[in-house]
Amino acid sequence: MARFLARELQLLFMLLSLFQHILALPASIGQRQTALPSYVTQYGEMRSREVQDCVPANTYNSAPLVWLHSQDPYGPSDIGAQLAHSRPEINFTVVANAPSPLTLDNLDSLNGLGGGSIYLTSIDDVTTNPTWLKGVQPDSTGNTAGAKTSAIIVNDRGSGNVDAFYMYFFAYNRGNIILNQEIGNHVGDWEHHMIRFKNGVPQAVWYSQHGNGQAFTYSCLEKQGLRPIGYSSNGSHAIYAIKGDHDHSIPNLNLPVGPVEDHTDQGKLWDPTLSAYSYSFNANTNTFTPYDPGFPTNWLYFLGKWGDQQYPFSDPRQKRILGISATAKFVGGPTGPQDKQLNRKLVCPSNGLLCVVSPVLRP
Repeated sequence: MARFLARELQLLFMLLSLFQHILALPASIGQRQTALPSYVTQYGEMRSREVQDCVPANTYNSAPLVWLHSQDPYGPSDIGAQLAHSRPEINFTVVANAPSPLTLDNLDSLNGLGGGSIYLTSIDDVTTNPTWLKGVQPDSTGNTAGAKTSAIIVNDRGSGNVDAFYMYFFAYNRGNIILNQEIGNHVGDWEHHMIRFKNGVPQAVWYSQHGNGQAFTYSCLEKQGLRPIGYSSNGSHAIYAIKGDHDHSIPNLNLPVGPVEDHTDQGKLWDPTLSAYSYSFNANTNTFTPYDPGFPTNWLYFLGKWGDQQYPFSDPRQKRILGISATAKFVGGPTGPQDKQLNRKLVCPSNGLLCVVSPVLRP
């Protein structure tokens, strides 16, 4: 009888706790199939059903904040709006039978028409600097109002190990300047942070920069509250952990001065979570599931490039320094989020370079 009463009291306690939790949930939760893990975006008790048993109650408000450069004319851009100004091309020839208009819901259909060979090519001549290349500037709250400029992708790797990717989109990348000439310009630009969590606690953070990047322990980073700070470089949007100058001419070694410099400062503060799509990623099936059923998903499977193919040197828009091809003014557009090693073993992507997780801040 005592054991039966104990079970009844335990059940009653569980029901009361559940009722209290439901009352505490925001109204919007009823509109979602699952909840984005709270430590990925905001402080609170709401957690994903998949990980609620392994995430401690004292979860972290860990999503990065990004300082845009004060002189950068190319702000974050609406991911879907990019398609309205693009047409799919292979070797500078428009792809036949492509859907029109292109949307985030049908973009993956291009995989059957050329896939990785396709470039989402600007309809406008980018050297005329059309307005849409400039993107959207964050308002006083850090929101790019009316524009979805980022995507959060969460890979629950099991046993309390979770990688959260914060993808940032820009319509245009203005490259570095060498001998008074820009090099490395391209249409479309994807940058990202990745935070590695263990049982809801952030351990390390990846900052993407050009073809590689830097990793730091979470504890050493500059933060606003519990949110790590990133600095987006002027034009190129490479993400750094500190403001100032960053030479990246030597792979995997950033220096405070050198021939190929990025520049960062505290211009406008951008909160990418206020204007983001969010998804879970299943590495076993290579599939994405939106946390909000209203979010488009098919665009994430697109295998092609988010910008123009590198212009040939016969194109009057193309330039190079002293005949060196590696100094081309315009290069090809980047691949999208699906190509950012979403199931990486280390904090750094696997690219043949040593993965160093620095315990101290550096350029």
